[in-house]
Amino acid sequence: MSIRPYRDIYRRKSRQIMVGNVPVGGDAPITVQTMTNTLTSDAKATIEQVLACAEAGADIVRVSCPDEDSTRALKEIVKESPVPIVADIHFHYRRGIEAAEAGAACLRINPGNIGKEEKVKEVVAAARDHGCSMRIGVNAGSLEKHLLEKYGEPNPDAMVESALEHMRILQDQDFHEFKISVKASDVFLAVAAYHGLAEACDYPLHLGITEAGGTRAGSVKSSIGMGGLLWAGIGDTIRVSLSADPVEEVKVGYDILKTLGLRHRGVNVISCPSCARQQFNVIETVGMLEERLAHITTPMTLSVIGCVVNGPGEARETDIGFTGGGKGTHQVYIDGSQAHRLKDQKIVDHLVELVEEKAEEIQAEIDAEKAALDSKNSTATSAAE
Repeated sequence: MSIRPYRDIYRRKSRQIMVGNVPVGGDAPITVQTMTNTLTSDAKATIEQVLACAEAGADIVRVSCPDEDSTRALKEIVKESPVPIVADIHFHYRRGIEAAEAGAACLRINPGNIGKEEKVKEVVAAARDHGCSMRIGVNAGSLEKHLLEKYGEPNPDAMVESALEHMRILQDQDFHEFKISVKASDVFLAVAAYHGLAEACDYPLHLGITEAGGTRAGSVKSSIGMGGLLWAGIGDTIRVSLSADPVEEVKVGYDILKTLGLRHRGVNVISCPSCARQQFNVIETVGMLEERLAHITTPMTLSVIGCVVNGPGEARETDIGFTGGGKGTHQVYIDGSQAHRLKDQKIVDHLVELVEEKAEEIQAEIDAEKAALDSKNSTATSAAE
């Protein structure tokens, strides 16, 4: 048992698959995905967006392949991408075969519109031949006709049944390198469907609240839906679906995982909402700090609190802490202890410098631990041989 058991999350046990060189499921870290919104046929624009998403931390990027021009461009996109590329396939099974041939790491098919079982089998064969994994992507907005007739409307049972029907098609082909999603724009429907699917199979699950909306509303919906599932231990890879720049999807995805302690990347800023007690402009300061610290990928914490009510307490729990004080003089904390005082005009530049120095220190410790572990594993392997 951990020292803080109330924080423990026990992940659902799932089998592991590979999306390119990225493991999904099992004990692998929960991965963050996004999707490009450029024309895939415009390889240059799509590659630029993929690179921006990868820089923001995306582990996997999906691109839509609606036509032959898109699958032709896919080969160049895959070649230039630093992360695995998932080809999103709807309506025409031939696009899935072409995407596999172009080097996609994973094929996403929608059971509700991909066509007859024979066509699905052809896509599965192409995936196997070219080393692709797959995703069965069920969506409440495009369920199969026979399921809508049976249930009367999209509901959790219908979505799970759709997923299981197509799961069996892949299993009948002795193909098991796949993950499943059961997305809906209705948070209640999506969460119930995922709970049902989690109980019905052991395949890795791709989480999402589809068509969640703009940046603010979509982030809230996604956080409620996916956050609750992740807290329950359900989910192996996530995509936040926003009507926004895909980079924003990546940022929100990491924020969800950071809040639950499931992934740590970059600076986690803990800041107060500000009030009449604030001794400096908290909102403006935090905004500038987030922008100036966006390049840091090392996991660490920074607290920025406007007054002494909660400032010292928060600072004790963070790598770098900053608490507002009277007469334009504030307190800086390092590793939970008082370090020095700071005047108003130097706040942002000084804190950025401190965080960058601390990030280097933390990263050096991480690298040293990894090197020691690698050396130990290498010694153990040599001894076994």
